[in-house]
Amino acid sequence: MTTFRRVLVTGAAGRLGSAVVAALAEKGVQATGLDRRPADGPDRMVVADATDQSGVDRAFEDVDAVIHAAALASPTLAPPVELFTSNSVSTFTVLEAAVRHGVRRIAFASSFSITGLPRGSQRPSFLPIDESSPLQIEDVYALTKQVDECSGRMLAAASGASITALRFPLLGSPDRELGAAVERYLVDEGSGAGDLWSYLDTRDAAAAMVRALERAQPGFRALYVAAPTTLAQRPTEDLLDRWLPGVPRGRVFPGRETPISTDAARAHLGFEPVHVLDPARLRERA
Repeated sequence: MTTFRRVLVTGAAGRLGSAVVAALAEKGVQATGLDRRPADGPDRMVVADATDQSGVDRAFEDVDAVIHAAALASPTLAPPVELFTSNSVSTFTVLEAAVRHGVRRIAFASSFSITGLPRGSQRPSFLPIDESSPLQIEDVYALTKQVDECSGRMLAAASGASITALRFPLLGSPDRELGAAVERYLVDEGSGAGDLWSYLDTRDAAAAMVRALERAQPGFRALYVAAPTTLAQRPTEDLLDRWLPGVPRGRVFPGRETPISTDAARAHLGFEPVHVLDPARLRERA
């Protein structure tokens, strides 16, 4: 049951933020958007950078929950110092403002990249990846996600707020990012090994963030959320034998099952993705 009336959505003009605004609208919840550029979806819009404390504070009028989706979503979008500063400072700025304004329901977008696996040289310690898996970071983008989660953990402990970090894999839509990944894996299957060929439709990511507010409990939690199947066409066991041999497996992965455990998200949020893709059919549709 939705118990909040107005949600501040940062990054409201972006891919994930706009999907969050749409998901809130479907539930009859008003949204205040915050972004560096205007967005049409929110009924109230504050144009400001999420690192700007005064701009962020202006956005908190009548807000009783926050979804923070503003970020540089790829390490290729900025030099390392700018990437670190933008992502880490924006998350701290928004979360700190939320608890200072008395908001106690907060969710933000973390990333599977926090594992360090997509851009690092190491392999998983074991499969499936879950919340107990070690973070083996070797790149700045993964570092920003770890700092973000440290900020969330500290602020939740200090305030008693509910702060949920959702560790998303590749996000996108079937006709764009996800379809492109299917084609890429057909040509270079191994290029998906660092991400474990995982994905999540942006609509499901938005729904998970809203659910995190609905199921809010005091404290901090970080949860992996991913589609139940991969974007690769070969069975998962075959993929792991070929590209990640020797990595211990806690269980068998039937069919195209994603080797990421989402049990914690299911337990805490009661969430299951609904936009599950079949790569073969996706190619036929293209």
